[in-house]
Amino acid sequence: MAASNWISPFLEAQAAELGAAENTLLAYGRDLMDFDSWLTGRGGDVAAAKRDDIESYLVHCDDQGFAASTKARRLSAIKQLYRFAFEEGLRDDNPAIEIKGPGRTKRLPKTLSHDEVDRLLEAARSHGRSDADRLRNQCLMELLYATGMRVSELVSLPVMAARGDPRMLLVLGKGGKERMVPLSPPAREALAAWLVDRDQAEEEARKKRHPPSRFLFPSRGKTGHLTRHRFYALIKELAVLAGVTPSKVTPHTLRHAFATHLLAGGADLRSIQVMLGHADVATTEIYTHVLDERLRELVLEHHPLSGTKDRRKD
Repeated sequence: MAASNWISPFLEAQAAELGAAENTLLAYGRDLMDFDSWLTGRGGDVAAAKRDDIESYLVHCDDQGFAASTKARRLSAIKQLYRFAFEEGLRDDNPAIEIKGPGRTKRLPKTLSHDEVDRLLEAARSHGRSDADRLRNQCLMELLYATGMRVSELVSLPVMAARGDPRMLLVLGKGGKERMVPLSPPAREALAAWLVDRDQAEEEARKKRHPPSRFLFPSRGKTGHLTRHRFYALIKELAVLAGVTPSKVTPHTLRHAFATHLLAGGADLRSIQVMLGHADVATTEIYTHVLDERLRELVLEHHPLSGTKDRRKD
């Protein structure tokens, strides 16, 4: 196989064996085509590239002013391509195996306090043009905070997953991986109330010969379910109504709040990792740093010797 033809089967293998998302595959494809083009411009090719060539390419990326995250992703694509080539017998070595990446600057995820979450949940109970809208909004928010689901997982939930007053929901996550997430009593109550209203609406639609929806949150749009964009707009509306700074509130900050509040309440990292659907517990460990930062802020704000408040008596 010619080196220029390695990229397509590599991407196919990533999709088939690892369940890589379409956006990930597109990004890897662009990165590898850029690497191949750069090598060609220097009179080289992927098949004969050595470690020095790869490191020179990374320097080139640095000269272009790329962010550390972009450089890390490009190196990841290159390393995986050469691992694939080595395992498939296309090369007898892996020139990228010992190259260290630039790393990514870890930013602490934004989260919300218990009070802010309570206000958002309260706002969801009263926001909407109809009783159906209010029941749906309450169910969406209760499920999101109770489970820490990604917004794409939430809006595309099949209705069959919610039948029978479940204590657990089966969620289809990234790469087609399934996981079970527990439901809190408030989430179960909101879900039960929404199902009654949803099923009544579906029955009325059936009488009008409309096809039934397989989704918990159906929509007449192209996807057949509530879209991520509509839910994003909804959560901003709830933030305004709840008196919470809208820039702080996104579906992902509710996911972060779920994890941070669980950790603060004594849950172990492994359990939180499973519920969030993280492939590596190292990803989940970022929430320990969130707690450390919040504790530091509490000490600086309230400790009598912090210097921010003079509580010492003469």
